[in-house]
Amino acid sequence: MKANLKVILWLFAATIIFTTSCRKSESVSSTQNLVSNHGHDVVYGWNELFLIIDRDANGFRPGPGPKALAYIGLAAYETAVPGMPSFKSIKNIWGSELKIPNFDNNQEIHWPTALNASYYYMFKKYFEKTEFVSGAGHLTRDDVHRLIENLNTKNETEYAAEINSVVFNNSKAWGQSVASAVQAWAKTDLGYEGELNPLNNDPSKPMYYDFKKEFYDANGNLKRPGMWQPTNDNPDAGMFPRWGETRTFATSNEQKLCKAPIPYSNDPKSPYYAQVLEVYNSCNRSMPYEWRWMAEFWSDDITGLTFSPPSRLLAIMDQILVLKSSNLEKAVEGAVKMGLALNDFGVACWHSKWHWKVERPENFIKREIDPNWEPLLVNPINGSIGITPAFPAYPSGHSTFGGGGATILADLFGNNTRFTDNCHKDRSEFIGTPRTFNSFKQAGGEDAFSRVYLGVHFRMDCETAIEFGENIAIRVLELPWKK
Repeated sequence: MKANLKVILWLFAATIIFTTSCRKSESVSSTQNLVSNHGHDVVYGWNELFLIIDRDANGFRPGPGPKALAYIGLAAYETAVPGMPSFKSIKNIWGSELKIPNFDNNQEIHWPTALNASYYYMFKKYFEKTEFVSGAGHLTRDDVHRLIENLNTKNETEYAAEINSVVFNNSKAWGQSVASAVQAWAKTDLGYEGELNPLNNDPSKPMYYDFKKEFYDANGNLKRPGMWQPTNDNPDAGMFPRWGETRTFATSNEQKLCKAPIPYSNDPKSPYYAQVLEVYNSCNRSMPYEWRWMAEFWSDDITGLTFSPPSRLLAIMDQILVLKSSNLEKAVEGAVKMGLALNDFGVACWHSKWHWKVERPENFIKREIDPNWEPLLVNPINGSIGITPAFPAYPSGHSTFGGGGATILADLFGNNTRFTDNCHKDRSEFIGTPRTFNSFKQAGGEDAFSRVYLGVHFRMDCETAIEFGENIAIRVLELPWKK
């Protein structure tokens, strides 16, 4: 069932107003001008709006969305860090490339106002050219910019009533100046506006890659067995083959390549064949309900149906901010660490995918075992069934994001945080019944191996990717955040 646009807009406005009113009491009275004196509402509100927009944003998954979150989170952090005494700016990590203006310590800043200005500036820039899924119940570009304007106006009206005009104007100016500097740097990233050519089928767009020259010989045959081939989801090309060349924040070129996969073999006694059989025997009509539930619960594959798999980690983080009644400092720290990590997960994973070029289970199973087999992934919007994502299998993107994202969440909130993921509560198009976890690591692992049950990944794709994502997350966490 497609969501009605008016219902989406009403629910979003009601949710923000409700959560804001419920958490006003969280602000702490203090003579010190600290970010931690405020509730997390402003960051939470913009995060929730991103999740709504991300659902319908064409080309934002899997790489451009995380890249946007990285720069948005970085702008928020550099805006707020003067009011976070135990933290320091990280702008010097990238030398003179990122030109953040100097902060005037003599100015009083209202941190929610400054952060709102930063988010507002970045959102307007990031969704300036984005195309959106068409049809009833889906957002248009005008809808998106109206939502952005509405949230900014709501926040500004609230904050202007709390502080004097000088502080309000100074705060807005500070947030805008930081966001402008970060956005200027973002535009030098090879991946900037990468969402405009997501399917790699427009030679005139940046980062176009003619993969056929590398994959096929003069007779049109694959150069080696087990190489990835285009799928029914995009029969002419693969998604973001050069995404691995875009900017990372804590990952070097050498660190963007994961370890080698299990060697290809069609010998029924080989380790590779065992990987295939696990998928074939797991994803079928007689699979247990629990496996199907996990597969559908974590999917988030379909543009126009849900937000993207990387954004799922943002959605979980928002739930934990509410669960723990976190203050604004924690929300800002979460925004920047999760944003930078999600970007690096995506860049490194896609670099590795297009380096190893491993085929999807569907290709092997239909060729060697059962020509009638289909993966579980479907698109309830257009009725497509048996979908396989349009890029190489190894390593798994979901697993890189899930394993690495769980590491970020564990660092922010403690790994043994028990929580219920209500991301898809009450959905009727798939099994979105909430699931409860005793730790972030448990949730990340389930996110990863749900892809085997969905029929789109081998176990090796997931196991390698969890470790890969965890290592990337650790490098993000080891950046010089603290004084």
